[in-house]
Amino acid sequence: MSKTVKQMIVHDYADRFGGESDIAVISIRGVGANDNNALRSTLRKKDIKVTVIRNALAKQQFAGGVLEALSPVLEGPSALAYGGASVVEIARELVELVKEFPDLELKGAILDGEVFEGEAGVERLSKFPTREEAIAETVQLVLSPAQNLVAGVMGPGRNLASLVKAIEEKLEKGEEITKVG
Repeated sequence: MSKTVKQMIVHDYADRFGGESDIAVISIRGVGANDNNALRSTLRKKDIKVTVIRNALAKQQFAGGVLEALSPVLEGPSALAYGGASVVEIARELVELVKEFPDLELKGAILDGEVFEGEAGVERLSKFPTREEAIAETVQLVLSPAQNLVAGVMGPGRNLASLVKAIEEKLEKGEEITKVG
């Protein structure tokens, strides 16, 4: 391959992956053509793109950037899965697809500069909460003490109101209220 063609490929990688900081690395070697199309179609429905790359050229493009940490994972036939809502969603989807396409190999992923190597790493990443889930969990944690405080303040008032109502019902029935103590 000529130097000009390699430069064009590196430039294309810069355009495709320049804005990406969270990516999964897979190998689709051994996945048949029909299965490959089905796999890509399933991922495309979730706005996840898959691009087969040349490792040396990708490493050249990623050098000095956030994705440079992926270099150890970029060995052998590699493809990058990127896009979607988050790399956690990509990892979840890929873990499910490995069950359907056993020849699909999970090589690793990167999230906020942390590399998750191998299938075990991608599976661990798939158990992380997505951004939306993390926000919801944080909001719940913040609101929980306030809810407990409101319940604590309202509890005695609610008890007093139920006592007054019981006294009122007894008086309406004509019963006497006995003094305690």
